[in-house]
Amino acid sequence: MDPLLFGLFTLAYIGIFIWGVRKLGKTASTVILLTVLGLIYDNLILAVSHLIGEGALLETLNYARFWIHALLTPTLILFSLFILRDASIEFASKIWVTVIFVVGWIAATVVEYFVELRGLELSVQESYGVLSYAASEASSGPPPMILIVLVFLLIASIVLVWKRKWWWMLIGTVVMTIGSAVPFNIGSDAATNAFELFLIITLMWTAIRFSKQKSA
Repeated sequence: MDPLLFGLFTLAYIGIFIWGVRKLGKTASTVILLTVLGLIYDNLILAVSHLIGEGALLETLNYARFWIHALLTPTLILFSLFILRDASIEFASKIWVTVIFVVGWIAATVVEYFVELRGLELSVQESYGVLSYAASEASSGPPPMILIVLVFLLIASIVLVWKRKWWWMLIGTVVMTIGSAVPFNIGSDAATNAFELFLIITLMWTAIRFSKQKSA
């Protein structure tokens, strides 16, 4: 069942990517498309893993998943800054705010490297029909990098509620935070991916909403 779900997630992200390319224009918030590309790759590999089969090729493709995740997911911190600028939040253009968000982006990337990537060893795993190579020593709880990203998304989304009465980014961030923190025993490993998809939809909707406002 899970390979089908990951296949559907892949198609959904392809649709979201096309939606963003068509609607976002030339605003800096298009940086979200990098994260979407990473998620297309991630879900595609999980969807077709059973077709590729166990071996060096699948291990290499999964190793790339970890690196793509480490390099592209932290860019959501930059997205948080850019969306505030697109929404014409005045203080978002101040140098000290820019420094905080850029430092947060760098910190999240560095933390992910030292916590997840340095000395990474993969072992083959099969769960609910999905064949993958995952970290031999998986950490418990949400990765620190994800927590850092969620903090910046939460800050930006609260500002949007406060200044622009826009709730969707906050809703998506809260749902993702709960989904990352609470284990769900539903006979599938795709639950977190579903929360992730909901978050990206709300972020893309937010980006399109304020990119139109900026270009008006």
